[in-house]
Amino acid sequence: MPFSYAAAASGSASSSRKPVPVAAAAARRPVPSPAAAAAPAPSPSNPSAVSDSDPSSYSSSGEEADLTASDPAAASVISSYLSVAGDGADLSKVGIFLSSAARRRSPPCLICLDPIRPSDPVWSCSASCFALLHLHCIQSWAHQSSSAAPSPTWGCPKCRFSYPKSQTPTSYLCFCSKTVDPAPDPWILPHSCGDVCGRRLNADHDSGCEHNCLLLCHPGPCPPCPAIVPNAMCFCGSHRETRRCSHQRYSCSGKCNKRLGCGIHRCPVDCHDGPCPPCAVRGKHKCECGETMEERLCSERVFQCKRECGGMLQCGKHSCERGCHAGKCGGCPLQGRRTCPCGKKDYPSLDCDAEAATCGSTCEKVLGCGRHKCPERCHRGSCVETCRLVITKSCRCGGLKKEVPCYQELTCERKCQRLRNCGRHACRRRCCEGDCAPCPEVCDKRLRCGNHKCLSPCHRGACAPCPLMKTISCNCGQTFFEVPCGTEKNQKPPKCSKKCNIARLCRHKLECRPHKCHYGVCPPCKLICGEELSCGHRCKLRCHGPIAPPNPEFTLRPIKKKKEKHIDCTPGTPCPPCQEVVLVPCFGQHLGQERAILCSKRRQFPCQNLCGNPLNCGNHYCTKACHVLQIPLGQPEGDQFAILSLASASAFAEPCEECNLPCQRVREPPCSHPCPLPCHLNDCPPCKALVKRPCHCGAMVHAFECMYYNNLNATEQQKVRSCGGPCHRKLPNCPHLCSEICHPGQCPSVDQCMKKVNVRCACNTLKKEWICQDVLKEYLQSGRDPKQIPKNQYAVGLLACGEDCVKKVKAADSELHLRKIQEIKSPAVEVENVPKRRKRRNRGQESVESSKFQEIKAVALKFLLVIFLSIIVVAGLYLLWKGVYRLSDWMNEMEEQRARQRHLKPGRL
Repeated sequence: MPFSYAAAASGSASSSRKPVPVAAAAARRPVPSPAAAAAPAPSPSNPSAVSDSDPSSYSSSGEEADLTASDPAAASVISSYLSVAGDGADLSKVGIFLSSAARRRSPPCLICLDPIRPSDPVWSCSASCFALLHLHCIQSWAHQSSSAAPSPTWGCPKCRFSYPKSQTPTSYLCFCSKTVDPAPDPWILPHSCGDVCGRRLNADHDSGCEHNCLLLCHPGPCPPCPAIVPNAMCFCGSHRETRRCSHQRYSCSGKCNKRLGCGIHRCPVDCHDGPCPPCAVRGKHKCECGETMEERLCSERVFQCKRECGGMLQCGKHSCERGCHAGKCGGCPLQGRRTCPCGKKDYPSLDCDAEAATCGSTCEKVLGCGRHKCPERCHRGSCVETCRLVITKSCRCGGLKKEVPCYQELTCERKCQRLRNCGRHACRRRCCEGDCAPCPEVCDKRLRCGNHKCLSPCHRGACAPCPLMKTISCNCGQTFFEVPCGTEKNQKPPKCSKKCNIARLCRHKLECRPHKCHYGVCPPCKLICGEELSCGHRCKLRCHGPIAPPNPEFTLRPIKKKKEKHIDCTPGTPCPPCQEVVLVPCFGQHLGQERAILCSKRRQFPCQNLCGNPLNCGNHYCTKACHVLQIPLGQPEGDQFAILSLASASAFAEPCEECNLPCQRVREPPCSHPCPLPCHLNDCPPCKALVKRPCHCGAMVHAFECMYYNNLNATEQQKVRSCGGPCHRKLPNCPHLCSEICHPGQCPSVDQCMKKVNVRCACNTLKKEWICQDVLKEYLQSGRDPKQIPKNQYAVGLLACGEDCVKKVKAADSELHLRKIQEIKSPAVEVENVPKRRKRRNRGQESVESSKFQEIKAVALKFLLVIFLSIIVVAGLYLLWKGVYRLSDWMNEMEEQRARQRHLKPGRL
């Protein structure tokens, strides 16, 4: 069955989302050999159907194979393509761009000549050269080019491909233009989004390919389409075979045999692309009028001779003035509507050979000036060329007005002071109308390369890159390459495979391996010297015999001070002192601290370890540096002889230090408080420091002795920390507090609150007492969240309204209806300007109307009063909290002082 290209594309798209595993899989794939890569990949369905007559090779170069095997980022880019194309993949064009991007090195920007880093926003010429430039450089380049050029276009600095001004880049895009500002990722290529490219393959050629690129987002052009077309037709259409999609248009090497443009003969050329050539069969053919016969090519059989026609037109009065032509001569051009010379009077019945008379009125044709009309009477021939009407004219620059004849041009003597398009030089042209000519002077600015000057006409903005190339060669000159002028300072000389012709002068000249062509000094001899020294050892350093004079250094590099490399010995010098390594013990004779010292510098030394001798306290060791030990008091006789021998060997013997450290023992049971006593041998006293722990509900804070609290187990600590009162924590699902005694962990009655709640109907007529957990169940069954019920509306509306509620509502409605009827029947008599008498109990409840400002003022005063009271309460709580902690710290300090005084008494030491 035929190959499904869409399935391969979808598979590659899904695999490109994980670049690291794909790269690892591509790195593990074996690289095909050049012989195997030269053969085209067979179709999955028909291995023998792919033709071997492809005009181009599908093999990949050795450099691409090494890149695929060594670089995971490049391997992840081409892995999906190789899965479709097989081992015969044509990656010759994109391989250079991939190898440069995979090494995280790219050529410098052609505009600013600075190196392009992987994190810089860039723009790539997608038309032809695929050059990589800085985004801000190409934006400035496009703006200056389009503003200076007469047409709003700008060109690529490398290939000069013309872009319209609307295609000026405005944002940083990846290579496939699908991602804006792609983030730098060390696992993918720089400036790539890591997704499938997806660009249309062979979009610029009429090849009939409808597939998209399978590579991950990549620099450079897309590779040829690797899909297999089962019935690819040749150019002439007479042969079909299975081929790759990128090469489905081919020549079958047979005769084209298409009908030529003459419609008589067929194309004798081999199967070819494009239109067939003109028919080259020669024969005798007549001209269009049929009077002349010539031998001509079949493609040129229709021609005209040089004879004039001379036939009569349809009017019978004039002859045909055309040359050789086919068919009738046609009608007379003078027949039909005729007018006078100025076109104001018609002569409908005038013969073609009669001359039209003048009408006698003014001509009024527009003169050559384009503003005035001809003042003469209707006349034959052209009007007067020069308009002599006197008018007021302004000069071209607008600085002078004067009455002159219309045909005469008025100019003044004032020189234009505007700057030309270069922005540097004035126009200086007399009476300039504003369209100053381009600056004729040479720019002569120093180019960015630093070596040449700009030879273009004077212009604005940055100059074009230097068009010259610099050749960089090796020392012998047989290997070289060219770089843009200005970038040679950052280049290295090419690696030459030729052998260096400088002979060695040391004693190993016959044993040394030859090296390649290079600049500067030849590499030193890497063999061992082997000469015998005075101490009996042999010189084990590199050869330091005489060396040949060096070649000149590479001169295109900037001169910098190089750090001198550490060399064991300078070539051309005698052997240095003995470098044999011997073991020398330290002053303190520590085990394993013997130092490997050169034989010529052998002496005793203090090691980097501490002394380590036990001090009198019995807990610590001597922290002095390694030193010669002195005989201490009370030393056993068994060790005196060894220490005497050390003391006699050196005059720098000194005693160990005295212990002045505090006690650093870990208390039992362990606690975080240090022992207040100095370093001692006995056990530490019990810890009396206070430890503060809050109760479980947070109502109070307990203070315990550290020794007492740490001796308790976890269960006893939980029991001691309980305050013994009711729990102050609010239940999450109802407005009641926990009914348990202060306890750890979550409250046990979260959903089983046993408190009684008054449950009412919606109109507050019916009321019953329920248990709180039944109210919660009722809310949950009705689909309402108890946490969202306000506290004042809790358990309201759970009872259904009964008959009493309906009767109460009806009675209230009937009373209201009777009251309205009575008010209508007995209307009140209004007395103007007479205040109504109110009851004494209602006189104090009289409301006084206040203004809007007074209401705002009252609210603001209340708000300030609440804030002031809150600040006072917070400050009081903070001072109380600080006082309690200071009192506790003071009590701890007093306890520590008492303990310290008890231990420092003479009777207890």
